[in-house]
Amino acid sequence: MVRDSVRAMFTFIGVIAQVIVLQHVQVIDGTGAPPRADQSIRIETGKIADIGPTLSTDGATVLDLRGYAVIPGIVGMHDHFWYQDVAAPGKDAVAQTMSISAPRLYLANGVTTVRTIGSVDPYAELTLKHAIEAGATPGPHMDITGPFLNGADIASFRIPGLRNADDARSTVAFWADRGVTSFKAYQEITRDELVAAIQEAHKRGLKVTGHLCSVTYDEAIDAGIDNLEHGFQVNTALDPDKKPDTCSAARGDSTLMRLTPGGPEASRLIASLIKHHVAITSTLVGLANSISAQRSVKPAVLDAMSPKVRDAYLGWRNRLGAGHPERVPMLRRDMDLQRAFVAAGGLLIAGPDPVGIGANLPGFGDQREIELLVDAGFSPVEAIKIATLNGATYLGRQDHIGSIAVGKNADLVVIKGDPAARIADIENVEIVFKDGVRYDTAKLLESVKGLYGDY
Repeated sequence: MVRDSVRAMFTFIGVIAQVIVLQHVQVIDGTGAPPRADQSIRIETGKIADIGPTLSTDGATVLDLRGYAVIPGIVGMHDHFWYQDVAAPGKDAVAQTMSISAPRLYLANGVTTVRTIGSVDPYAELTLKHAIEAGATPGPHMDITGPFLNGADIASFRIPGLRNADDARSTVAFWADRGVTSFKAYQEITRDELVAAIQEAHKRGLKVTGHLCSVTYDEAIDAGIDNLEHGFQVNTALDPDKKPDTCSAARGDSTLMRLTPGGPEASRLIASLIKHHVAITSTLVGLANSISAQRSVKPAVLDAMSPKVRDAYLGWRNRLGAGHPERVPMLRRDMDLQRAFVAAGGLLIAGPDPVGIGANLPGFGDQREIELLVDAGFSPVEAIKIATLNGATYLGRQDHIGSIAVGKNADLVVIKGDPAARIADIENVEIVFKDGVRYDTAKLLESVKGLYGDY
């Protein structure tokens, strides 16, 4: 069985060589620096050995890549390995782990490291992580987030709510002992439960993020949280009906529109986030999708969907119709606040929250998130940095991944075109290197046709 798995891996590997030289590429190194044209990158035993205009090709497999750009492997910081089946019978949607299609879709689209931000089946994700690291199946490196830490049951995710602060503490300890490396507080957690979870995680050198509602951003900062999800969309501090430890009816919409970039409330919040080293995760794809369904979807996205997912997507498009143009100011406000946060020195990281809704699929959604960062006003090289080096920095892995530099892991994405000039070219991924091993995007995508939503 192990031999069969290893043989299957060779289906996706384009080059098996100890030394590879990529010639005549444009290097977008992930630091935000200007691109460097007509460069070569030498890969040796999984590491970047040298970068320069002319390099030795002795003993190397050489790839002539004129007309291509190379960026660091994307570090997806709000990614999922499960699909949310909104067409399931009954009141609630059902979440299903995609152990075959999701990892291949991430890798095919240039995502070489992911944080699985909220798991519905941590054992499945831990098992998948071990299989990927053992070379038994293709996929990105995985930072596993434990089950959602919530103050009430989440029926669709099959996750029981926390009973109290002691339960929060013991839940974090249980999953940390089993290899989980991150935790996510969810919308109905109480302040006491959040404090207990953070204290237990920090005791073990682990971090906690949150998609909040019952707890405000200020309260989470005071509790010692490390990261806040969904930009500035879910802060409920200024919602008119907000009560302690309870979600507001507006669920943050009111607060978002009352936070004016440069105004006193926004400036005070941003200063507090930066002072306490709290990162913000940009997840613009979901809100952008809700505004309009008119954007065309790549054939490869539709091809990856199982019939039920494709039907659900087409039904969603029909129901959405003209979309919700009234949400355009909300999207613009979140974008502007994210830019103000970065301008003040904050650490912005990125991920698309891909659970299938609105054709937001693993990997494809990560590319779309980068495009939306450019729509927000970041330059293409700044957007690529947010999606690569910033994520690596948050994970504490910036010495190994996140940028193209000598000595770092050879996690590289080869893109036809020039995403520094046309960010839409970020979608033209043809080759992905992870730890110096080349994967063929076309073969990976072919292997998951019709699978996403089932497997």
